[in-house]
Amino acid sequence: MRKRLIAGNWKMNGALAQITSLIDGIANGLLQINGVSAADVELLVLPPSIYIPFVHEKIKNTAIGLGAQNLYLGDVGAFTGEVSGSMLKEVGCQFVLVGHSERRTLFFEDSAMVGLKFKAAVLAGLMPILCVGETRLEREGGQTEAIIHEQLNAVLQIAGIAAFEKAVIAYEPVWAIGTGLTATPEEAEAVHAFIRQFIHQNNVDLARTIRILYGGSMKPDNAALLLAMPNIDGGLIGGASLDAGQFLKICEAASVVN
Repeated sequence: MRKRLIAGNWKMNGALAQITSLIDGIANGLLQINGVSAADVELLVLPPSIYIPFVHEKIKNTAIGLGAQNLYLGDVGAFTGEVSGSMLKEVGCQFVLVGHSERRTLFFEDSAMVGLKFKAAVLAGLMPILCVGETRLEREGGQTEAIIHEQLNAVLQIAGIAAFEKAVIAYEPVWAIGTGLTATPEEAEAVHAFIRQFIHQNNVDLARTIRILYGGSMKPDNAALLLAMPNIDGGLIGGASLDAGQFLKICEAASVVN
């Protein structure tokens, strides 16, 4: 059984007072929810990089893990404004997002750069959460599987299949992020199954163990149905992760269907 993973991507949101309240709400709420155990559900938050050390201190002695939203593809050097994987590791990060749709579209990160960041994360001892997904036009044009294959294959060619043993994949239909739209459980499951088949073609054993998250507006009212699908192993949560109550309900749903 693959351990469920619920990851909260805060994006560029938060202030010290808000973060304090949010972490306290999640940590205290976890103690009150029956059935949510670190043995079957893994939780983590991905704050803006400037708040990572603060969050690391706040989540000590809790079941909450820590990740970053981005990293640079090199380790050290004259790269003003960038943060390396080794730096993130040193301040307590365990995970890091790579290839998020907002990085691809707003900051023009192509699949080659995503592959290099993925490799850098693994070399730094971080677990990359590799995001893949299609736009609405690509879906309507029947290109979903071709787009997902290209995005996965680019990383495979740069990092190798062995690197995926230390990674998580997140399917995020770009058309469902921040739009209020959500793929049906069946639509999401079909893409998750395609992703797992891609891994299966390269490593049969890994296909059984790698976790694939759904990252398209998962909320308390749709989490249970999505998480009940056989190839959906958790969620990459955006807006709902900024509300302790909503985030906890998704965590509870992950535990119930585990």
